[in-house]
Amino acid sequence: MARETGCCVGAASLALVLAFSGSTLAQQAEAPASQQETRRLTRSADEPDAYLLGPDDVVNVVVWNQKDLSGEYVIEADGMLTVPLIGSVQAEGLTLRAIEAALKRQLSDGFLRDPQVSVSILQYHSRRVYVVGEVKQPGTYPLTRNTTLIEVLTRAGATLNAMTGEVTVVRPRADRKIAGPVLPDQGHAADVIRIDLRDLESGIVARDLTLRDGDTIVVPDQEKVYVMGEVRNPGAYSVPRGTTLLQLISIAGGLTDRGAVGRTRAYRHVNGEKKEMKLKVDDVVEPGDTISVPQRLF
Repeated sequence: MARETGCCVGAASLALVLAFSGSTLAQQAEAPASQQETRRLTRSADEPDAYLLGPDDVVNVVVWNQKDLSGEYVIEADGMLTVPLIGSVQAEGLTLRAIEAALKRQLSDGFLRDPQVSVSILQYHSRRVYVVGEVKQPGTYPLTRNTTLIEVLTRAGATLNAMTGEVTVVRPRADRKIAGPVLPDQGHAADVIRIDLRDLESGIVARDLTLRDGDTIVVPDQEKVYVMGEVRNPGAYSVPRGTTLLQLISIAGGLTDRGAVGRTRAYRHVNGEKKEMKLKVDDVVEPGDTISVPQRLF
């Protein structure tokens, strides 16, 4: 029956070519809303074509004009993708374009004539990294080919020029299967890699680590600058390195009508001792500073 299908496809090829444009538009119009939502939810994978497939990933296979072959498939624990007619195909470690080529090659081997195959990923489940700590969007992120530390930190909403200290990457050893994030002090068999955030901000490429499956990125709590007194929005602020007093006051909403910026004081820990110092508007504030803006005398 499968070989007869291939013959029929060849005999009707001219009609199919004529109908191609209209058929394609119809298929696009009928795309399930659930697939559109899935694409929206997984858009954080900046380059899905570079993603290496693995067990439990869910892919959508479309074989043009072959509804019985098209559908959603889960990559099995052994890394195989099982499709009607051709059976199991190795999928683990392949990109979407590579698995498309493999399926097309198998279907062309006595089943269909010049099959048109498209594969997209619906759910990422196999390769992932974890981000914890002080970022806007901590969580799990899919791992594409050659994903770097800076890329994942950017996805997670980290602002490198406002961060201080070291970021820690906890990397499980090859013989350990990890199902979730691992912190440096949890006692698992893992390597701990520490990277100075100043190096990343400075663009030192050699310090931008290529991530591996199961890595946990730990972003430390950032020291803040505290602003009190005659500003419109007193509070604690994480600010980029090099921020001046004038810029900080602007971030805090500006002075009140009674603020005296010329009499501003900073309380800063120096060599373990708390020091009081006068700041000018172009002086740079430091993490941990407490800035006090007093009232005008008259």
